[in-house]
Amino acid sequence: MAINYVPLDKAVHKELKLSAKPDYSFTESTHIAAASIREYPQLATAMPIVFIKDESTGNHHSVAMLGVEQQKNLYMKEGKWQAPQVPMNIQRYPFDIRPDGDKLGLYIDENSDLLGAEGTALFNEDGEASELLQNRLQFMDLLANSERLTAEFIKKVVELELLTEIEIRYVTVNNERRTITGMLSIDEPKLLDLADEEVVALHKKGFLGALYAIMMSLGQLNRLVELSNDTESPIRSLQIVNLAQEAAAKAQAEAAQ
Repeated sequence: MAINYVPLDKAVHKELKLSAKPDYSFTESTHIAAASIREYPQLATAMPIVFIKDESTGNHHSVAMLGVEQQKNLYMKEGKWQAPQVPMNIQRYPFDIRPDGDKLGLYIDENSDLLGAEGTALFNEDGEASELLQNRLQFMDLLANSERLTAEFIKKVVELELLTEIEIRYVTVNNERRTITGMLSIDEPKLLDLADEEVVALHKKGFLGALYAIMMSLGQLNRLVELSNDTESPIRSLQIVNLAQEAAAKAQAEAAQ
């Protein structure tokens, strides 16, 4: 069923209820999820975090990798989420904050299976937001603030030229060789070469910890290998390649011949 976000309106949605049981099955055909800076440390313990670039706008975004193939989420198995952490952008569904005139408004996906006549009411009998809806509003506010700080963080990372293109190359148990492209990560040598004042500035903004959380998260690629064991194409081996370093090593080898 197609997603249909509409403004939440107590006059229209006064009888609407939200399922009390978390259900992330809507992510089964999603291989990435937006990740924001406030959750980097937690997500880094469960899934890889990388950057992607929107070629149409030139903007960069940070995302959590949920799988190695398009439209296949390895963290969903038999309707259950297979990790202790869930990206906030997934947790917020079926709600979203979107422009509503000259301000931001709370929207809901009217077609979501999580909404209906069963569960916890969004509004009290007097038409005011229920405790559940108030909690969701607080969560959405936290997410919106995190996303604003993420945009500032990524702008600084790009400004300092700390991004480098990477590829993930893996081999399945059937000896199929595959490559995942279009991703970027932090260039650690460039980070280490930053001037002291830049490092201090990053630290004071909370950005330095975020950078290292992202770099450490790549170790969770092993988690994707493990999760692939229950699929039709288990991964036998996997390697992450820094394309700039690979090209430099190749050029040096050719020059030495």
